[in-house]
Amino acid sequence: MSAVKKFFRPYIKKTVVGSLAKMAEAVLELMLPTFMGRIIDIGIAQENIPYVARTALIMFGIIAVGLGCASICQYYASTACQGLGTDLRKALMKKIQEFSYKELDRFGSSTLINRITYDVNQVVQAFAMLIRLVSRGPFLCIGALIMAIQVAPKLAWIFFILIPLFVIVITVIMRSSVPLYKKAQLRLDRLGQILRENLGGVRVIRAFARHHEEKKRMDEATEELSNAYIRVSNLSALMNPLTLFIMNMGIIALLMLGGIHVNSGDMTQGDIVVLINYITQVLYALIQIANLVVLFTKAYASSGRIGEVLTCENSIENGSKTDICKNGDIITFDNVSFGYSGENTLTDISFSIPRGTAFGIVGTTGSGKSTVINLMMRFYDVLKGRVLFAGTDVREYNQTALRNCFGIAPQQAALFSGTVADNIRWGCPEASDEQVIAALKAAQAYDFVSKLDEGINSYIAEGGKNLSGGQKQRLTIARAIVRKPLVIILDDSLSALDYQTDSRLRESLKEYSSGSAVIIVSQRISSVRAADCILVLDDGECVGMGTHEELLKNCGTYKEIFETQSKAEGGAVA
Repeated sequence: MSAVKKFFRPYIKKTVVGSLAKMAEAVLELMLPTFMGRIIDIGIAQENIPYVARTALIMFGIIAVGLGCASICQYYASTACQGLGTDLRKALMKKIQEFSYKELDRFGSSTLINRITYDVNQVVQAFAMLIRLVSRGPFLCIGALIMAIQVAPKLAWIFFILIPLFVIVITVIMRSSVPLYKKAQLRLDRLGQILRENLGGVRVIRAFARHHEEKKRMDEATEELSNAYIRVSNLSALMNPLTLFIMNMGIIALLMLGGIHVNSGDMTQGDIVVLINYITQVLYALIQIANLVVLFTKAYASSGRIGEVLTCENSIENGSKTDICKNGDIITFDNVSFGYSGENTLTDISFSIPRGTAFGIVGTTGSGKSTVINLMMRFYDVLKGRVLFAGTDVREYNQTALRNCFGIAPQQAALFSGTVADNIRWGCPEASDEQVIAALKAAQAYDFVSKLDEGINSYIAEGGKNLSGGQKQRLTIARAIVRKPLVIILDDSLSALDYQTDSRLRESLKEYSSGSAVIIVSQRISSVRAADCILVLDDGECVGMGTHEELLKNCGTYKEIFETQSKAEGGAVA
């Protein structure tokens, strides 16, 4: 909660003004029952119609002023709470963007989505109610109590009994419901995760005819969430009936005792009406407070989840170095070991990549190829050894400066909704149309892009769902090379291409990116065989390094992969 408090500070002035306006409305509302009592005791009892009319006009005037105060409160409450929501979302998004892969793995995308949407909305709603009702509810309770004492001091003890009873009810329900709301939020996170997996993998689910199993999995998660919310809702639902019961008992006591005082002449009928109005105001104010308690309970749980993200310490500290040396090897791994959790994924890996060379990384599935790439760009920090970029440990670099030196076509082609040109300019926002087209040609993508209805201005659906796998891969390669970075990484991004397109693409890259180091990660020997040096990984260890010809002679693992692929493809690899 402390991490969220600072976001309220810019809106203190609006909160105070809005609360004061709402308090002024409450003051005016407290005046109305006294005028109603006068109408009964003077206007109606004495049949003084002009007095009734004048008093009614005064009451309408009070209502009009109260409406103005309420409008002022609503305006400041709306601007303050929406401003708070905007600030929280921006802060969360900025924090998430700064997370290393370790923190993203820890939280998971589904819970982060829930925290930046549902949890922020809960805090925003609570803040709006804080301005609109928190000052009004307690003030009405206290004000109505004071006015009731003035009207009938002998019956004020009824109020002093009702209010403590209600406070006890609130305290018990609040203490019991807060932990249940936290559990319900965890169930919501799990439901979001399953829903995201189902929407993202709908083609795989249908291909394997697993929709019945996934429906069952979704039903179970929905049932768990439903049960969690039913429990907490049942507990919270006790608030209103308990409140009504307590307050109705108070009204019954007031009518019984008040009737006795009216008969004895100590009170008038108007006084009884005034007291009933005040006790009703207290009733509604306390019901509002009870609902506020439920809302604030949810917001408290949500603010804790938001604060957990905002206060999460990034496992990767940003360095300060921004200048890049222009000489020597561009990337060096010095006895690097790394593991995601427990057992090492990489063990004592050492190699160097000179500038302007093509470097291949090959190995079976799970051998650690993509992990090497993640360490190069410092998505994770090594557990042992060093990763050097231009002769300097990557931990000393500013992360933005370091990653600006890379252009990566990831293993999973990630495209965004928008035009072809918009997606290519992710790699270089200031790229001209000519530069975009040049990158598309180098990536062997311009042939199919030029045939689209609007060329580079043609629309791409979310995730590139209106494109084939090979088309998506070529577009991501164009995005990676458009700014001609120092290092171009093709992380298994040629797998959907046929051998002819693969060969043409690698040849065009040599011409387009002369001076850049090109790192090709692949399971296909044909994609890396022309590289100046090839690193062979097996179960996280380096089992060979050299040219294609050298590895065929000296590396059994490489030779086995080569022969297997040659047989499978009918000699296409050779």
